[in-house]
Amino acid sequence: MTEQLPIGGVQDLPEDDRELRQRAVKRLADKRGLMAHAMAYVSVNLLLVAIWFAAGAGFFWPVFPIFGWGIGLAFNALAVLWPEPGPRQVEAEMERLRRRV
Repeated sequence: MTEQLPIGGVQDLPEDDRELRQRAVKRLADKRGLMAHAMAYVSVNLLLVAIWFAAGAGFFWPVFPIFGWGIGLAFNALAVLWPEPGPRQVEAEMERLRRRV
């Protein structure tokens, strides 16, 4: 995905801000992707429920795609919304790894 840069571009930013900006752009793209995933999930599953209803509303078979795709959506949401580890968590993990060696 290419990003439209304002006049002056990223090269005018200090190195730390460039990296932070790249992370922010990626995070915003991930959030936008999650929203598109959620909208597709809701609209497709509403369509499946409408088909089920129009076909006579017997056994509720849409539960299978709703549940299966819901698991994928939940993992996508966790990946996007779960906070990144903080410095304390990174240090603790580094210490655990040092003790292993």
